[in-house]
Amino acid sequence: MNNASSALKVAAGIFLTIALITIVVILFISAQEATKTAQNNFSDIQTELAQASFTVYDETTISGSQVTNALRKYKGKDQFGIQVKTGKNIGGQWYGYQLAVQAAGNPDYGSVLYEGRGDIANTWNEADNEYVNPSGKFKANVIKDSSNVVRGLIFTQTTVR
Repeated sequence: MNNASSALKVAAGIFLTIALITIVVILFISAQEATKTAQNNFSDIQTELAQASFTVYDETTISGSQVTNALRKYKGKDQFGIQVKTGKNIGGQWYGYQLAVQAAGNPDYGSVLYEGRGDIANTWNEADNEYVNPSGKFKANVIKDSSNVVRGLIFTQTTVR
């Protein structure tokens, strides 16, 4: 009888051990899934925050001083370009990188072509065609490539009538 009681205790111990291991494995798997979901959500939030700084330029009218601030802020940003079209220079000048912006439906739209030739110092020189009047009004547009990454900004000066 003593042997049967010991065998039952050993069997119960093995059963409890297996049950405990099963519970731990189930918890670990569900924690992995929760971690993956949290990582995906964090990635989405990161993308939104990265593009949130450009929402101020999305189809809005801003001042010339805000244009020069944007030029300074994004100067040196890799694979990013800013085009400024002024009353004197309606063709515009690219700063940073020049982007493909000819046809919005084109798959190459927003892609980087080559480094722009604009010098930000010219935007402060009133005698230059690239001069940006600090009190002037500019229509701002955000340029995104085919993978929805912000690649640049276009500022077009509006005429005051």
